[in-house]
Amino acid sequence: MRILVKIGGAQLEQPGPRSQLCKALARARAEGHELIVVHGGGNQIRQLGKALGHQDRYHDGLRITDAATAEVVLMVLGGLVNRTLVAALQRQGVTAVGLCGADGGTFAARKLEKPDVDLGYVGAVDTVRPQVVLSLLRSGVVPVLATVAPGLSAQEGEPFFNLNADHAAGPLCRAFGCDALLFLTDVPGVLGADKQLLRRLTPAACAQLVATGVATGGMLPKLEAALLAVRENPRALVKIAPAGEVDAVLRALRQQVGTAFVPDDAATLEIDHG
Repeated sequence: MRILVKIGGAQLEQPGPRSQLCKALARARAEGHELIVVHGGGNQIRQLGKALGHQDRYHDGLRITDAATAEVVLMVLGGLVNRTLVAALQRQGVTAVGLCGADGGTFAARKLEKPDVDLGYVGAVDTVRPQVVLSLLRSGVVPVLATVAPGLSAQEGEPFFNLNADHAAGPLCRAFGCDALLFLTDVPGVLGADKQLLRRLTPAACAQLVATGVATGGMLPKLEAALLAVRENPRALVKIAPAGEVDAVLRALRQQVGTAFVPDDAATLEIDHG
């Protein structure tokens, strides 16, 4: 199975959780799964920006990214976070290569337009050239993708775009022909009004959770990203699942773990691959 694993920056900040995640990825790789890792790093961007005297500004959870902030994002995501994660995977015996959108022209970005605010160099996935990633997979290598990329027609010296890793995961999953997209995070999945895990959600059910106030706060962008991924990959397994297990990736493939997202017209979904 070809699996795209999206990992949040919060799971990568400290050596302990980062090492545990890498062990989980190593176990899945040892079981024969092909893995592509996409990662965030918002807290790390915030820390370096603060040290450099930059002020954080957000709109609907997206970091407003001027040219100076775009440089910080590239340094942190394409450098510090990406290379640290690659080294941690290597320590677990996983051959990994770090990439951003510019490497091999793997993906380019377009400016993300909002009607009420200029987000600056905040982008969305535009075009994808999967050849480098697919070549790495054929060689048994795990590509580790930082979601920073030049614009499709970017000029020399123009800043890279900052892409929200959750939102980028769906189109990248489709372009790379993945069978599953796992959003590994610090929650067990989506909980209902009774605080019990919801194992399967459609877009309509998600809208009801939002309308009734059951889903609030940090869960809202998670739901949005998962629903975007389902629209991009209606035949793939799309799940929000917990990251805090040594076999988190393999566990997330099991029916009883996490929350699976399916189209409204889905009849049945076979998701127990564990």
